[in-house]
Amino acid sequence: MKKVRRVKLGRAGEKAVGQELEKLRERGYRVFHDILADKFNVDHVIIGPGGIFAVETKTRSVPRGKRAEVRFDGQKLTCNDKTMDRDPIKQAKAQAVWIHDILEESTGRSYFVKPVLVFPGWWVAPTENNLYDLWVLNPKALPIFIEKEPKKLSDEDIKLAAYHLSRYIRASERYARIRL
Repeated sequence: MKKVRRVKLGRAGEKAVGQELEKLRERGYRVFHDILADKFNVDHVIIGPGGIFAVETKTRSVPRGKRAEVRFDGQKLTCNDKTMDRDPIKQAKAQAVWIHDILEESTGRSYFVKPVLVFPGWWVAPTENNLYDLWVLNPKALPIFIEKEPKKLSDEDIKLAAYHLSRYIRASERYARIRL
């Protein structure tokens, strides 16, 4: 039952983040959800004028009677002063590298992909996020951070990266259906 609850909680968190990110489409961003790899998935990828962002959602139960607080100091991540049992920083960075590699292999261009961790329902202590190679945010803050980014990609690069990522997604979905 615990595992089922965790899966449901995770899906609900990813859905909530996805709904928040959909607002970026109106501003020229391309938004992709649940990109499958061999043994993992990337929850969300955003491509637009401010760059390319690989978003990993970490949905955790909010403790009763306590403030649900996430802190990131550039190296260490804690939830209510406890280190997480898995290393989401390493995971988010690895997923960003994977998206980078998929795009570079397909387009021949090297795009920087910013790793992002989001924690639905948790208060994320403010940090100097722009100083770090990883953002740790509440999902509602993510569109604001993305929109504040200076223009890094041309319209041509946005279209090229989005086209190749969508092509990868379609091919991997076809392959997954064939394997079933």
